[in-house]
This record gives sequence, structure tokens and C-alpha cells, in this order.
Amino acid sequence: MTDVILRRFAPTDMQWLVARHQDLYAREAGFDQTFGPLVADILHSFCAGHDPACERGWMAESRGERLGTVFCMKKDAETAQLRLFLLTPEARGKGLGKRLLRECVEFARAAGYRGMMLTTHESHRTACALYRAFGWQLTGSRPVRSYGQDLVEQTWRLTFETAGA
Repeated sequence: MTDVILRRFAPTDMQWLVARHQDLYAREAGFDQTFGPLVADILHSFCAGHDPACERGWMAESRGERLGTVFCMKKDAETAQLRLFLLTPEARGKGLGKRLLRECVEFARAAGYRGMMLTTHESHRTACALYRAFGWQLTGSRPVRSYGQDLVEQTWRLTFETAGA
């Protein structure tokens, strides 16, 4: 996918991203109609008040076609949260997920965070394998009922090495 560009997420991308999350998660994981509105709320908050110095969203695009996203959002003063990591089916398996993840982690490190965290579900095995390959550690797991499904929610963390440590 050499012709793919990573650009900043724009408010005009919001409708596409909400629809893709709702559609893909319904088809692939059986999520109900409560998932799309959650994504919309996250994006509305981001667009209304994110700090560009320490928060950013990326859109992967090829020839005008949107292929995926990832977001770095502030969890607290020392921790960034990875959110809304999504690849369309046609973009998977080509290294684009690694590229998006690398971009997000490098931004968080450069923004001065000491580490990152994310929450996901155990059923997202490909994404979890990617996190593990990038040095993330699984730090918590609990059964939940979300989006009409019985799921196992996971928390993953990545600690950045500090100079002199």
C-alpha cells in the first residue's frame, strides 16, 4: 500500500467513521445499534475540544478512498489513550495497521506522554497480536455485556522508555 497517505482526521470524516464502525462491528462482531452512537460521542468530543499539541487523529487514504483511522487522545497528564483504531477489510493484511499504530505511538511519545493505554475486546485477536508485537502489555481483563454481546474487555498498556532509565 505504497500509495496510502496518512493525513489528519477532519470533522468531515466523522460521518464516514461512525458508519464504518457501526457497519463493520455489526457484521464482524455482532454489535448492536448502540455502538455507532458511542463512536459519534467520542468523535464529537474530540472535534469540539481536542488539544492538537497532545491529541491527534489520522485518516489513512488512497486515491481519495478512506481506509482506516487511529486516534491519540489524552487520558491524563502522563497517559495517552489509543482510540478508534479501524481498518476497512480491503486495507487489512498489508501493513497499514502497523503504520497507523507506529504513527500514533511516535506522536504520543513526542507529545511528552510517559505511556499509552487502550481498551479493546479479546475477540479482536488480530489487533491484540499487533499490540503485543509493538510491546504493549495486557494489564486487565474482565467479562462485560456491551453492544448486545457478552465480551471480554481488555486493557493494554505501553510504557515509554525514558532517557537515563
